[in-house]
Amino acid sequence: MLQRALSTTARRLWPLIQRLNRAIERPAPRPAWAPAPLPKRRERTFPELGFPRETDSLCPRCVKEVRTDVLSGKTDLRSLVDGRPGEIRASIVEELRDGRRTILMKKECPTHGAFEDVMAIDADFLRRIERLYPGRDYLAPLTKLRDHGSSSIKYGRGSVLTVDLTNRCNMMCDPCFMDANQVGYVHELEWDDIAKILDDALTVQPRRQMSIQFSGGEPTLSPHFLRAIRYAREKGFFAVQCATNGIRFAEDLAFAREAKAAGLRMAYLQFDGVGNEVNAHRKIANLFDVKVRAIENLHAAGVDVILVVTVVNGVNDHEVGRIVDFAIENADKVTVVSFQPVSFTGRDEDISDALRARQRYTLSHLAHDIKAQTGITEPLRDWFPLSAMGPFSDLTDHLLGERADWGSMKCGCHPNCGVGTVLFVNKKTKRAVPLTEFLDLETLLSDLQDITDAAQGRTLTLVELALALLKNFDADASPVSFRVLLEQFLSQTGARGARVGEHESDAGEFEWRVLFVAGMWFQDLYNYDFRRTEMCIIPYGTQMGEISFCAYNTGIGWRQVIEKMKATATVAEWNRTRGRHPVYAKNQTLPLSPELGTVTLPAKRVRLPVMVER
Repeated sequence: MLQRALSTTARRLWPLIQRLNRAIERPAPRPAWAPAPLPKRRERTFPELGFPRETDSLCPRCVKEVRTDVLSGKTDLRSLVDGRPGEIRASIVEELRDGRRTILMKKECPTHGAFEDVMAIDADFLRRIERLYPGRDYLAPLTKLRDHGSSSIKYGRGSVLTVDLTNRCNMMCDPCFMDANQVGYVHELEWDDIAKILDDALTVQPRRQMSIQFSGGEPTLSPHFLRAIRYAREKGFFAVQCATNGIRFAEDLAFAREAKAAGLRMAYLQFDGVGNEVNAHRKIANLFDVKVRAIENLHAAGVDVILVVTVVNGVNDHEVGRIVDFAIENADKVTVVSFQPVSFTGRDEDISDALRARQRYTLSHLAHDIKAQTGITEPLRDWFPLSAMGPFSDLTDHLLGERADWGSMKCGCHPNCGVGTVLFVNKKTKRAVPLTEFLDLETLLSDLQDITDAAQGRTLTLVELALALLKNFDADASPVSFRVLLEQFLSQTGARGARVGEHESDAGEFEWRVLFVAGMWFQDLYNYDFRRTEMCIIPYGTQMGEISFCAYNTGIGWRQVIEKMKATATVAEWNRTRGRHPVYAKNQTLPLSPELGTVTLPAKRVRLPVMVER
């Protein structure tokens, strides 16, 4: 009763707060880490959104032909830089398909004909996600990829820097976006290469925190893996993570503890489903058992686990709800589930049109499948673009002010690239409640932008923050008190500390834990959109500098070019001089030590049919 009365009072007071903020709005601060004052909402830029719309794309056939000629030496490398090979215009349109309002990309190459692909199976879902995009920060750039003649600024600031330590891998997966173990050469960074990439990352302005992700291949095969983690932490990056298949961690608890001691905070663990059968296409008979052991060992070492799920329609799309249930059941160990709809690149670039159409999976598929398979989310209420979390970062930057030597992590990716939803999970009872069931998150995000734009002092800002949370809080629907919500919020935004990352381990103290469920959809040649690439969330660190994830792994295909140019040795030379590493690819069973017994499996739910709201 008291909380309901306080929320009502906060809603009545808010218009007065807004009028006062407009009347006494202060100039935006300029922290030491930023090259300019922090931009206000009205100063942000927006890409062209909505549909129908036109964009620049690529012909899948032309690009591969030119890349092949470059790799063979027939064509000069500059043709990829200056020639704009395979560029064609594309239309993003809404059409009625199979009774559903669907979003399609259509394009036609004069040489190779027409191409078509699905962007969303629910037009209303994508329309809402685009509407909630908060605008781009125009503070100094990471990379300027190109200029299409638009007046909007083409700059983005990645929130993850991925460093591929090696292209070697101890598995032979399909799909594989980098075609590990198949290209005929080894590309493995030496220590000086790794140190230079991390040193260069410190020079990027604005000096925001980035997650440093060590990847591959399988990064744990690199002799520099632990040293790279330690060096990144010494340089001041607190969110150091690795993308791993988990085999090394499953085999050796001591190794997991060494990684934690070096500074590893998160493990991005490849995870296709719950049970060995749904993982069988990865060609290890007991792969799910391997994943369970990796999760147990990482948790015992104090490393958070993020489940990373490549979703292929017809292969494991029926498992997305079960995976969310698994994360809920083990919420003390799993902090994020990152679903990644398949990108037909690397080993899968030559897919036939018919198989691509059957296996294509979009973010809208994901939202509807989770609703149908868990019954605990609503596609048109609970999902937001990843970039919608920008107001939380802006608030953190304002609250930390001049005390911070780093800005907070900031995701500015295109709304078509990533979505997310937040679940409150009780670690004891396993009850899961969408945050938006008891908090009007859409309105709160707008309120936070008003607070940050006003740029008031820290005390007044915190008071306004509490009022904004209270006015959007539904005490009757909430499983937790307002005090618990406020503590969680302050912990998540970093407002409790004097610097970014100071309270990175606070989540363990709460009985109700935030479980973030995300969808990250990386492009391929069939749905490539240059305007998405320019805003890509993830840059890649290479021996030739930094480039965006989509430009490196898809698009023209810089990965194949750079890695061949900088190849360490042929596979035969490597094996002769350094030895052959094990590759598990013949459906063998990996020997494992006894389970720790800390991972539990969720009860099976009754599955509902997928219903797309129209």
